[in-house]
Amino acid sequence: MSKDGILEKLKSGMAKTRNLLAKNLDHLVFDKKELDKELFDELEELLIAADLGPQFVQDLINDVRDRLTRKELQNTVQIKNVLQERMAAILRQIDRPLIIPAGQPFVIMVVGVNGSGKTTTIGKLTGLLQKSGHEVMLVAGDTFRAAAIEQLEVWGNRTGVTVVKQNANADPAAVVFDALGKVKSGYNGVVIVDTAGRLHTRVNLMEELKKVKRIMGRELAGAPQEILLVLDATTGQNAVIQAKTFQKEIGVTGIVLTKLDGTAKGGVVVRIAGELGLPVRYIGVGEGMDDLRSFNSSDFVSALLD
Repeated sequence: MSKDGILEKLKSGMAKTRNLLAKNLDHLVFDKKELDKELFDELEELLIAADLGPQFVQDLINDVRDRLTRKELQNTVQIKNVLQERMAAILRQIDRPLIIPAGQPFVIMVVGVNGSGKTTTIGKLTGLLQKSGHEVMLVAGDTFRAAAIEQLEVWGNRTGVTVVKQNANADPAAVVFDALGKVKSGYNGVVIVDTAGRLHTRVNLMEELKKVKRIMGRELAGAPQEILLVLDATTGQNAVIQAKTFQKEIGVTGIVLTKLDGTAKGGVVVRIAGELGLPVRYIGVGEGMDDLRSFNSSDFVSALLD
């Protein structure tokens, strides 16, 4: 797909956030001729609604006021330029794509709460990695839901990859142990480990994830090389809370933000960047196999505001 085609697909996938943010912002700045308190109040309300986060919004408004004092802004339309500049600057900090070396094992542990789209993301990620020439093996580490194992098998059949599994209610660490045994026997591709979609507030279940992580490190030096946290963009602020907990407890190294096509809260990416500094590796902008995309900060800002 061409660069223009990718951008148009991204714009389409993020239409709800784009309509809330860009269209309402255009309406606000074109209708308002005065840079007054009422304008700033309406601007703050608009940006908070898009889940850009209170800190980013306050910093933006302070920046606009400072530029006004320095007479760097002559009209309301230029506010949009300031927003684009600040958004681009903060998102560049998390614009770090996942780089997977060829010809050696690379273990990705995928975590997240139930309903975030975790297993579906794994399936789509498998297809994406295959297109890049990687061999992929899936590991059904969510043994507490038989449906999760079955769902991963469906993706395995669809993409033609091996799925390492045991029966429902088996010890997840034992499934991971089996998978890494295959690595020791000479497998040199990507290993993607699904895990139980546990509520992040349940301490004992977090301990379970830590155990799985320890087994990985014990059986294969350096594993897991990536811990991907899948977040549902429609949950807005709650996604940020989840990210903070998983980052603290498990040591998340990257984020996948799903369901951006179903929400007007796509600005949560900015909150993640500002409050966590975690790289957003991928974003989901639709139901299709090709709708999981590597995050690109420039394309993201263009899709929202151009």
